[in-house]
Amino acid sequence: MTGWRNWAGIESAQPARVEDPADTAAIVAAVERARTERTTLKMVGTGHSFTAISAPEHTMLRPTRLGGILAVDREAMTVTALAGTRLADLNHQLEALGLSLHNMGDIAEQTLAGAVSTGTHGTGGVAASLSAQVCGLTLVTGTGEVVEATETVNPEILSLARVGLGALGVLTTLTFRVEPLFVLEAHETPMRWDEALDGFDQRVADHHHVDMYWFPHTDRMLTKTDDRLDAAPDEVAPLSRLRYWWDDEFLSNRVFGALNLLTNRVPALIPSLNQATSRLLSARTYSDVAHRVFTSPRGVVFREMEYAVPRAAGLDALRECRAAIDASGLRITFPVEIRVAPADDIALSTSAGRDSLYLAFHTHRDVDHHAYFALLEPILRAHDGRPHWGKVHTRTAADLAPAYPGFADFLALRDRLDPDRVFANAYLRRVLGD
Repeated sequence: MTGWRNWAGIESAQPARVEDPADTAAIVAAVERARTERTTLKMVGTGHSFTAISAPEHTMLRPTRLGGILAVDREAMTVTALAGTRLADLNHQLEALGLSLHNMGDIAEQTLAGAVSTGTHGTGGVAASLSAQVCGLTLVTGTGEVVEATETVNPEILSLARVGLGALGVLTTLTFRVEPLFVLEAHETPMRWDEALDGFDQRVADHHHVDMYWFPHTDRMLTKTDDRLDAAPDEVAPLSRLRYWWDDEFLSNRVFGALNLLTNRVPALIPSLNQATSRLLSARTYSDVAHRVFTSPRGVVFREMEYAVPRAAGLDALRECRAAIDASGLRITFPVEIRVAPADDIALSTSAGRDSLYLAFHTHRDVDHHAYFALLEPILRAHDGRPHWGKVHTRTAADLAPAYPGFADFLALRDRLDPDRVFANAYLRRVLGD
């Protein structure tokens, strides 16, 4: 029997049944069977969540036959796609249509359903997450009903199901607001810690999208700003093929991966190697269509914890995390990523009702992440942090409920759409309760 394992290798499962449904009717039949048998069912994606949020306990559905764009409405500027479509594929198809999403994260291997359901996000803009760009969806509920939700039809379902954790149903289609294809210009600049933090608020105010990366055991940061250009897609100035291969494929993936294999065996080398490699960073500027600037290849497999803290507390939380790392004796190879997001109105979004700053912490897949994440999670919780649903955390329903004003509303909708808990698994029982 085919098993399931996530990308980072942290979680695995051995389902009793595996199916590749070709259409909604097949999904309905699988749900109805699971309900009758009193078993459970999960539609998996590409496994890019670091948690067991999509781990199947009995029946595993795979979206291998459920990809592609279904409809384009140029008057409303929306695109509807099958929920099993990979974000990378949607980006390329939208580019061919002269269209683009407003924002996205830096990995594009997830299915749309998985990325939306876990609140996957980018940085800055007027909407940071993919979920905040969703204006319609269709799902199969735990009773086998096919439900459409838009801003005018079942709007209460749309409001809650845009970050649904896979707990409300199997998403079959998603409708996104889109924009004419646009060009971003990226500036990457090495900075000292104090310079990067002192100028952070002004940088965020001055640019459309801002990322920062701090290299542990050093005083060095890399900042990245992305801004829209008034330029046509055929007027871009991307990195040369050689520079892209050298920087993003060779150095950032192959060399970095090799260094991790070395430092996994000899952790004492990490501080000096971080110092050396961070000093090799150089400024670069390039432009390209949006999705090619937002996303980048990730050849080194890692494990990640990410928290959203209130924007006003974000840099203080970062400083406390650095102090804890410096005092801990831990040796960390991966940079810490800092991003920001505007508030949204999605019940279980990590940015629900507040502007947020995201802090993301990584380890190599072969390194035990528990001590590192356990060191920092209490700091992030003390700042009213909310964990990314698809990344490692230890939170439970009891302490998550107070963190989300819409938590009770979400649970009520779950009772309505999945009364028999067809879509439950151990992760959802932990974060939502029974």
